[in-house]
Amino acid sequence: MMAARRPLRVGLVGYGGIGRVHALGYRAIPLHYALDADAVRVAGVATSHEESAASAARQLGCAPACADYRELLDRDDIDVIDCCAPNHRHEEVVVAAAAAGKHVYCEKPLARTVAEGRRMLAAVEAAGVTAQMSFNFRFFPAITRARQLVEEGFLGRVFSFRARYYRASYIDARRPLSWRLSREHAGGGALHDLGSHVLDLVSFLLGEFGAVQALLETLIPRRPVAAGSSEQAAVEVDDLALLHLRMASGVPGLVEISRMGTGAVNDIQLELYGDRGALRFRGEEPSWLEVYDAKDPEQPLGGRRGFRRLETVQHHAGQVAPDWSQAAGFARSHAECQYRFLRALWEERPADPDLAAGLHVQETMEAALQSSAAGRWVELAELAAGTS
Repeated sequence: MMAARRPLRVGLVGYGGIGRVHALGYRAIPLHYALDADAVRVAGVATSHEESAASAARQLGCAPACADYRELLDRDDIDVIDCCAPNHRHEEVVVAAAAAGKHVYCEKPLARTVAEGRRMLAAVEAAGVTAQMSFNFRFFPAITRARQLVEEGFLGRVFSFRARYYRASYIDARRPLSWRLSREHAGGGALHDLGSHVLDLVSFLLGEFGAVQALLETLIPRRPVAAGSSEQAAVEVDDLALLHLRMASGVPGLVEISRMGTGAVNDIQLELYGDRGALRFRGEEPSWLEVYDAKDPEQPLGGRRGFRRLETVQHHAGQVAPDWSQAAGFARSHAECQYRFLRALWEERPADPDLAAGLHVQETMEAALQSSAAGRWVELAELAAGTS
């Protein structure tokens, strides 16, 4: 158990669905880790309108509430800017926050483009502030255990991998346009929204990507401009992304991403196959990691070979509440990601996953966009000298 060195005050930029999840995490962290109640709190919030900012401030019990996030940057009692704004605002907010000497916690994806991401990383490095990505799926205890097993060599030589992230959030053609369906505002569709998560998971476990061949499809090309409207306009981003990938190490694999996965609520899956063993994880059963040990005796004579489930549940190092045996959850993974960031600040060390990890995912997504447009494999090295 670690006591906070100093209270940290967060300025929250954006208070949509994910902003509320981040706020929930900051409130829960002191209870999870038996820290002082004032170890961290949201001290200010900025949204796009004064009315919504005032409503958010009442819910959070904080001040100030503003429609211009730059008011938070001018305050000495704000240490951290948590960017939960839409993708097209990330660069502006992060660069301005770094210039103001604020530490940064940034929701995924890092940006819309590689060029934006590079400028964000450069701004953070030049300012000497600490910055972290919100890649919360890394912090399910089952994924932590998978990382340990990979590092211990449990898989042996890795043959291949397979990952997917399916949701059914856009299967209704009557769902109207929003910023998430605009290339100008989002940068991409399912690839950026969901793919950033699953690509980071693969990279976290197997290292950097080397090349990608992708097929991106927009399955509902036109949608209403507003709820109930008969007027329609074009959808500018992908609904479905199918990626063949090759890691820098040479390991091949597949990643499937869809916001059109009928029947899928929040279905993220990961499979790793090696000559000594295999690992499987399902986000809808987050308390377990499935493992297969090829050294187990074969059937039928007294064999034990087969996938078995390891109980990972809520084994977060240092957690006091809730009890470790209670089922893991999505919000808890966010709180753990935020807590790792706060610890990095208290211990004055680099954060992980940092913006460089976010940039690598951004480069992989950009390579996928280029691959789908050109109909060929794209090496990530091709982006090295580019300004995408």
